[in-house]
Amino acid sequence: MDSLKAGELAEVVLLRPEGSSLELNSSSVMDPEVLEDERTSKRQTRYGAAILKDPSDPYYALLKEFSVLPPDRGVRHEIDLVPGTKYCTTRQWPLPKEQVDVIDAFFAAKHAAGMVRESKSPHSSPTFCVRKPNGKWRMVHAFNKLNAATIPASTPIPRKDVLQNNMAGCTVFSALTWSTATISC
Repeated sequence: MDSLKAGELAEVVLLRPEGSSLELNSSSVMDPEVLEDERTSKRQTRYGAAILKDPSDPYYALLKEFSVLPPDRGVRHEIDLVPGTKYCTTRQWPLPKEQVDVIDAFFAAKHAAGMVRESKSPHSSPTFCVRKPNGKWRMVHAFNKLNAATIPASTPIPRKDVLQNNMAGCTVFSALTWSTATISC
């Protein structure tokens, strides 16, 4: 079971002798009840992109204002690399057509919405997809080479209690939405 949880096994097959009185109570993760849980759909409606589709939502105007990339101000994010490191490039490996279609559709939609732009970075890493428990795809980037050549940040991520103290009295907050890796206000 540990191997299955660690992702080393894709599936488990149980063999039982014919005529065995042993009954297996099992279910598939692809069952509609699991895929479209009522709590999941409520959460997605409240916190997901559904807000941008409903002009009557009180947060619609604010989120619409910040739904595109800000103007280019000449400042770029940089990752500090170990001195002497060459470019970290790994060629894209072949993917099943279904994954290619998912990746292409994702970036086409984000580009059309003005949320992504073409990268000018000399580094490149493979992209692939893994299946989520709800049956949809999660995009993954294999940054192994880049991570190995990165100098760790000298300042750690602040503790939760420090962040809460610093936010006291604030009226506007930003959050990083991990499900889509976008910044929202």
